[in-house]
Amino acid sequence: MRWSFRIARVAGIDVRVHATFLLLLGAIAYLYSVHGTPGAAVWAVLFWLSLFVCVLLHEFGHALAARAYGIKTVDITLLPIGGVARMERMPEKPMQELVVAVAGPLVNLVISIGLALVLVLFASSDLQPSAMSDPLRPNLLVNLLILNVAMMLFNLIPAFPMDGGRILRALLATKLEYARATQIAATIGQGLALAFGIIGAFQWNFLWVLLAIFVYTGAETEATFVQMRYATAGLPVSSAMVTRFETLNQHATLNQAIDALLGTSQREFPVLDDNGGFAGLLTKHDLLLALRQSGPETPVADVMIKGLPTVLPQMNFQRAFDLIQSSKAPAIPVVDQAGRLVGLFTTENVGELLMVQSALKRRR
Repeated sequence: MRWSFRIARVAGIDVRVHATFLLLLGAIAYLYSVHGTPGAAVWAVLFWLSLFVCVLLHEFGHALAARAYGIKTVDITLLPIGGVARMERMPEKPMQELVVAVAGPLVNLVISIGLALVLVLFASSDLQPSAMSDPLRPNLLVNLLILNVAMMLFNLIPAFPMDGGRILRALLATKLEYARATQIAATIGQGLALAFGIIGAFQWNFLWVLLAIFVYTGAETEATFVQMRYATAGLPVSSAMVTRFETLNQHATLNQAIDALLGTSQREFPVLDDNGGFAGLLTKHDLLLALRQSGPETPVADVMIKGLPTVLPQMNFQRAFDLIQSSKAPAIPVVDQAGRLVGLFTTENVGELLMVQSALKRRR
C-alpha cells in the first residue's frame, strides 16, 4: 500500500503503518496538549497505540487462521480506520472461510476477557490505580475493554466488508452455491446499510451515514468480485490482456512520457530496460504527481512502479486477478516464455471483459 512503511516482521508477515496513522497520533497529541495537559497527551497517545495493538492482533487472528489452510498473508497495514490484512487469496471452502472470519472477533473476545480479569483483580486488591485528576486522561484498561467489545460486535455485523458478512456467506454457502450465497449476504448487507443511512438522516448523525456508505459499497464490491470470479472461471489471461500499447525506455524523461500520454488513450505505460525486458510501470497518476513535484526532466525510472509480478498469456485468469489485486497496481505485465513483453493485464480490461460476458449471458 502506498504511503506506508514497514515497522516490523512478525511470524513471516510484514507489519506496515500508513503515514496517515502517524498524522492521527500527532493530531491526538496536539489536541490533548492544547485542551488539557502534556500528561493527558501522553496518556491519549498510549491509549490509541494500545488500541491499535488490539487491531493488529485482530488482523493476525485472520492471518494465522488463513495460514492453517495454506493461505499466506503478504502484510498487515495499520490505517486510521483500522487494519487491513492483505492475503494472497481468500478461502473458498465455506468452513475455511468461516474459521478465518471468526478468528478476528475471537481475538477481541479473548482480549476483552483478559482485560476484564485484570480490572477485577485491581478492584479486589490494593493494586487499584489511583483516581485520575485530569479529566482528559483516558482510563486505559476500561476504555480498551469497551472498545474491544465494540470492535468485536461491529465486526460481527452481517454485512460486507465486516467479518460478519463473511461469516453469513460461509454459513449460507454450506447449503447454496457460493455465488448465490454471496449475493444473498450482499443484499442483506445493503439492506442494513439503508437502515443505517435512515437512522443517520433522522438523527443528523454523520457517523451513521458514513457507516451506511461503507457497508453499502463493501457489499457491492464483494458481490461484483465474486461475480467476476464465476464469469471468468476457466478463462486464460490472453482473453483480457491489452496487446496494443506504447512503451517507454527506462532512460526516458517525464517530458517524453507526456507525449506518449497525449498521443494515446493509455493510462499505464510499460517501461523497458536496455535489453527490451520489462523494468517497471509508469501510471498516469504517478506521472502527473511527479510533474508537479520534480518537473518534466525527471527520469521515468525514478517514478515507475518496480517489482511487479509478471504473468503468462495462458495463466488462469483468476490467479492473475489475485496477483493484480495483491500488487495494488492498475496493470501487470504479460510476458511470453522468453520473458518478452507481449501484453498488459489491466483492471480496466477486466471490467470490460465482465461487461462482454454479461451481455453474452443475457443474449442466451
